[in-house]
Amino acid sequence: MHLFIIPWDPNPEIFRIGSFAIRWYGLLFASCFLFGYIIMKKMFENEGLGEDVLDRLTIYMAVGTIVGARLGHCFFYEPAFYIKHPLEILMVWHGGLASHGAAIGILIALWLFVRKEKKGYSWVIDRIAVVVALSGFFIRMGNLMNSEIYGIETTVPWGFVFLRNHEVAPKHPTQIYEGLVYLFIFFLLFRMYWREKGRVYQGLLISIFLILVFTARFFIEFLKENQVPFEATMKLNMGQLLSIPFVLLGIVWLYWSLKNKIPGFIKK
Repeated sequence: MHLFIIPWDPNPEIFRIGSFAIRWYGLLFASCFLFGYIIMKKMFENEGLGEDVLDRLTIYMAVGTIVGARLGHCFFYEPAFYIKHPLEILMVWHGGLASHGAAIGILIALWLFVRKEKKGYSWVIDRIAVVVALSGFFIRMGNLMNSEIYGIETTVPWGFVFLRNHEVAPKHPTQIYEGLVYLFIFFLLFRMYWREKGRVYQGLLISIFLILVFTARFFIEFLKENQVPFEATMKLNMGQLLSIPFVLLGIVWLYWSLKNKIPGFIKK
């Protein structure tokens, strides 16, 4: 028997004027860049770096995140559809972003950034890891407001009934599970950075980020409903399969970081 069930049916739109609408997901997605910029600015000031470098980095991050997330969804989850309808790839407003694709996009974007700016790859991605962890929290809260990417049926007392999708049984609010994990990882990495005033070994923050985020994602996926039909025939779903390489990359990066012990930066 359910002692406490949460009926969940928020309007995804905050307000609408004609055909123009502000949605919770869009607001929370924009918050990723706003708060990310504020946090990164504090880090750059701590390390004696100019705001112009941060502005360029933000552009690379924005493009890498959006393009990577969109292409990740299109080719990891619905390749047959988007191969037949390639113009739909450009229609981001129709929905469909994948966090694993965003991770790949960010890794590539930062590689291009450091080549142009002559910065160390591990240096820049360590700092990005801190703000991306916070961004993960905002994105999952956006999913919650959209009543999407939720879990399987449950008997836990905090089950959510997603009325907008005509659900009648309580489901695991996996958006909240993931969001809270990402928020914890953000505070952990943030504390590690400031405890050492930014001099934490290069590669340490990103390796911890990869290991914790994608290990959590792997196990939470067991509680999620399948996002696409073909996952019903898989022992591990697409999200889990895509998480494994990132965990392994994190382990390798952690070994490299602890072996080389390169200071995070040397302030001039």
